[in-house]
Amino acid sequence: MTSRPLVDPELLALLDAFPDAPLNRETLEETRARSEEMFALRAMTDQDVKRREEKIPGPSGAPDVRVLVYTPVKDARPAPALLHIHGGGYVVGAPEMSEATNAAISEKFGAVVVSVDYRLAPEHPFPAPLDDCHAALRWIHENADALGVDAKRISIAGDSAGGGLAAALAQRARDEGAYPVCSQHLNCPMLDDRTGTPEAPRDPLVGEFFWTREKNRFGWASYLGETVPQTPYASPARAENLEGLAPAWIAIGALDLFLDEDMDYARRLAAAGVPVDLEVYAGAYHGFQLAPEAGVSKRAARDYFDSFKRAWKKSA
Repeated sequence: MTSRPLVDPELLALLDAFPDAPLNRETLEETRARSEEMFALRAMTDQDVKRREEKIPGPSGAPDVRVLVYTPVKDARPAPALLHIHGGGYVVGAPEMSEATNAAISEKFGAVVVSVDYRLAPEHPFPAPLDDCHAALRWIHENADALGVDAKRISIAGDSAGGGLAAALAQRARDEGAYPVCSQHLNCPMLDDRTGTPEAPRDPLVGEFFWTREKNRFGWASYLGETVPQTPYASPARAENLEGLAPAWIAIGALDLFLDEDMDYARRLAAAGVPVDLEVYAGAYHGFQLAPEAGVSKRAARDYFDSFKRAWKKSA
């Protein structure tokens, strides 16, 4: 059984252009090299934005963390801020992947956007990637005045594995209280280590393209390492208490492997009294935004931008 007939027709060309390739320890370096080649496709265009690279203090006992900082040329302080966390299954990727979108957010909203180059698994399993993201959030808060940032309007966002890290970071920020976030924006987030395993059988029509059950098992095994999945913040869908979390925006494709886990998380957030907006895109598989001219991708981009407009207006 194939889900190809259910794919949005405008997304079929992307499937043909990027045939599925295995992801495992043997192919990991090749996959990383291929992803780096794609960064140029997501580069900044003509946005009226300045970009700089910085090294910020890392977690205790760990190396400094590289971040990309996007600031609008037209300085209107105090500005909202966004900590963005890139995707890549916890094993691939860099902040340059989302450069065009992050620059556009900075320009449109006059926001300071910080994109974090967290350490990757399996070389650096949990909690190293999350600790790097937390270090970036701490840096934004502690340097809010110098950055021209309104500390009450600091949001976090992430794509795929970055969405999972953003969800975990929102939980940690709530629990620790020192570096709060005003909203979390989770784009096709990778939240639950059980997805794609016998423990959580799912719809056979999801997860056929780009990010499969096999890749998901490898990504989670790499990220968790020797960590028990129930460890706080390791697998954010396993968190028992979701009360008091920052308002959430969650987007997912109807053919994405993460469909069920993301819908489950949205329902649990709502049941816990957390404001949540859930967007489900028909005919869309994981990574569909790599076809930015498709109608469904344009709708998803508009929804993503609108989520910041609402979040930062409410927090002003």
